[in-house]
Amino acid sequence: MANILQQYFPLIRTRKEVLKDIREDRKLLKIYQSWEREQQEEFLDFCTGQRSACYSADMLLRQYKRIRSRKKKRGKKGYGLLYKEIQKVYTIVLYENSPEEFHRFPNEYIHRFSQKSDTGIEMELLMNYIFIPLDIFKDILHNKGINNKLEAWLTFFSVDDPVYIERLIRAYPQFKDYYQEIYTLCQNTEKVMDMFSRELREMDRNTVKYMIDELNDKLVDRDRKIKSRDTEIKNQKKLLKQKDTVIAEKEAALAALEKELEELKAQKAQNT
Repeated sequence: MANILQQYFPLIRTRKEVLKDIREDRKLLKIYQSWEREQQEEFLDFCTGQRSACYSADMLLRQYKRIRSRKKKRGKKGYGLLYKEIQKVYTIVLYENSPEEFHRFPNEYIHRFSQKSDTGIEMELLMNYIFIPLDIFKDILHNKGINNKLEAWLTFFSVDDPVYIERLIRAYPQFKDYYQEIYTLCQNTEKVMDMFSRELREMDRNTVKYMIDELNDKLVDRDRKIKSRDTEIKNQKKLLKQKDTVIAEKEAALAALEKELEELKAQKAQNT
């Protein structure tokens, strides 16, 4: 299958050639051996022109950074822009493996969401969403082929089958330059390994950061519950103290009545 693309891009190398470069360089070999088996396969697939996983990882990473940044900014006191200065935000989510809900619409690969009122009133709100299940798109692509520029771009993002890559560059020749740039980059094994390693490190850092944030959220929630319990305990102690005071007052009143009764008994005894 790789031969289909090699007639368009003669510089595409085989896995054997890429591995030869790695094994002849101790530094590269050490980096390569530090990766998991799945990561090694992903790297070799990318270098031999069969996958666009790096693009997907990069998009997910950028999306994650934007979301984290936006959350931090919203949580910072005193921060903000005037509402009229804020432009509409379109969040585009590309699913490699889409949730079950999307598969109820097997003939649709674009789902647009926007905020609407339940009364029918219309207002220009800021948040809009576009969900694209790439797995469903690929099924449609296999049945209907590439019919427009949007489908061409989605094919570029999601498809690693040489047959469809050939069809793409035949229908839209400009994509040949994009693939050419990727394959030229892949000629420099050291540079690609460095890029791949940096992406892996960044993803690991983000995973650790996410876990720390999640742990902090749990600690904050725990502290909130502890404070709530402390307040409840203080209130209970206050109630007990009030009850003790009432009991003490009643006991004092009872003691006074008993004393008065004894005095009355003593007076009665004297009179008789």
